[in-house]
Amino acid sequence: MVSVGDMAPDFELMAFDKTMFRLSDSIGNRVVILFYPAAFTGVCSKEMCTFTDSMNRLEAAEAEVLGISVDGIFANAAFADANEIGFPLLSDTDRIATDAYGVGIPFVMPDYIAAQRSVFVIEADGKISYAWIAENPGIEPDYEAVLSHLEN
Repeated sequence: MVSVGDMAPDFELMAFDKTMFRLSDSIGNRVVILFYPAAFTGVCSKEMCTFTDSMNRLEAAEAEVLGISVDGIFANAAFADANEIGFPLLSDTDRIATDAYGVGIPFVMPDYIAAQRSVFVIEADGKISYAWIAENPGIEPDYEAVLSHLEN
């Protein structure tokens, strides 16, 4: 599991629009990574919509926002469209980023590993400056704490 002060593990994942995203290509920018367990679930929908509603503050803090789940690109595309999500959702079906950040959890079915709800802020130098991992998938992040961290 990664911690504040660690270099953020690099990954390359496909977004719902079939473009590839590599974290190392964003070095020099602040990046907020939102791991979420599953598209179209209540807490995940609320979380992604709350961050979308906060895009003015996130953009003012010069932060690029990414959602990551183990859902496929078609599920993430439908989820983004249905909820008007204002940032890319990346598909981690092989659990590359999920494993690198240490946030895999059993979810819903035996032997099914999803991404634990978590938030990581990566600074322009590639170091993690904020890390929050939910105790269980039903817990939402402290949205104001994330935004305040970015604004300070």
